[in-house]
Amino acid sequence: MTFPTRTRFHLLAIAGALMSSTPAALLAQQPEPQYAEEIRGLMATQAITSALDLAEAHDDWALERLIELTEIPAPPFMEEVRGRRFAELLTELGADSVWTDAEGNVIGLRRGRTGARTIGFGGHLDTVFPEGTDVSVRQVGDTLFAPGVGDDTRGLVVVLSVLRALEEAAVETDDDVLFVGVVGEEGLGDLRGMKYLYRDQGLQPDVWIDVDGGGLSRIVSMGLGSVRYRVTFAGPGGHSWGAFGTANPAHAMSRAVRHFQDVADTMTRSGPRTSYNVGRIGGGTSINSVPFETWMEVDMRSESPESLARIEQTFLAAMDRGAEEENELRREGEPLEAIKDKIGDRPSGELPVSTPVVQRALAATGEFGVEGQLARSSTDSNVPIAMGVPAVTIGRGGQGSNGHAPDEFWVNVDAYLAVQRALVIVVAEAGLAGPIS
Repeated sequence: MTFPTRTRFHLLAIAGALMSSTPAALLAQQPEPQYAEEIRGLMATQAITSALDLAEAHDDWALERLIELTEIPAPPFMEEVRGRRFAELLTELGADSVWTDAEGNVIGLRRGRTGARTIGFGGHLDTVFPEGTDVSVRQVGDTLFAPGVGDDTRGLVVVLSVLRALEEAAVETDDDVLFVGVVGEEGLGDLRGMKYLYRDQGLQPDVWIDVDGGGLSRIVSMGLGSVRYRVTFAGPGGHSWGAFGTANPAHAMSRAVRHFQDVADTMTRSGPRTSYNVGRIGGGTSINSVPFETWMEVDMRSESPESLARIEQTFLAAMDRGAEEENELRREGEPLEAIKDKIGDRPSGELPVSTPVVQRALAATGEFGVEGQLARSSTDSNVPIAMGVPAVTIGRGGQGSNGHAPDEFWVNVDAYLAVQRALVIVVAEAGLAGPIS
């Protein structure tokens, strides 16, 4: 097995980080010596060397699976068809048992020697693109163009590729490993697949390793929390002339947004990074009608759970104030109301740098000549991180950009390295089983 030079690795890592990182700064971090030694020792074993060689040899197969899975639509809440094919592949590649849980997550169990713990390893099945989107892959040279080709179809392929390499190299682990295609990561899916996995009736893996995002350097160990609302201002409506003086939902919403921003702007200029955004608005029937309702969808995010809670309460108060002020101005008719529906709640949190899975991810990254950079983002790992469960999100490899856009693209630039790095982290966490005595 041969690796590119250290300089080339650094160039690839920088490019991947620039294309996939969140606005927050990345934190370069060196692993603790004992973990670096552990990973070097693991990678020197015959079993892992063979598995890493196979991961590289399977690169063309991985590219074929990427094209195949990308061309199976997986709109939000409609991941079933892609999930069925993912399940077939898990079975074909040697998972001991494969099933789909009540939420739609597709799970393949690879049993360990002892099964004392369970390591979850997954990527998400869904894309952001609505039903009817053309997901045909267009290949130009070594570049693949298609909605969802990177985010996160390539992550699913990394999961499958690790399973194949482990099976063909006959690598045994002490702990069980779950290979998971997770539903509901994007948008209003609100991490529903992961929330189910970590509910009381879920499998609750002891460690979670997620594949999402690009590059080799970035390791997400901090979850970016968010809350999302759809607020509807509902009133009697009527003709713009004949019903003039009735409470106007559009006017109320305008007041509410202004009151919210007046306070939120000050709140977000200092302290933990926090953001807010009115992303969608709608309502009304015509220019000469008082709307019977207007609505908006709002996203708020913060590094800090406390700051997120504060801006959420500020938002809710502003919505009520906007409705109250409009009602005070009405000259006739019934009052309007502000209906506040919470449509998203992604928990936040962060793990100590000393957490073993974080250290192993840093050490494995370093063995591929790349300096690991700890980052904060919103991924499936948010759920276990917020619960204090060890979890990281690592990159899918290659180079790509334009995620969540119809012209998303991905280039197979040494993409097998991401498979190799993921394999090392998974086996380090699950424990390489020793020879049977």
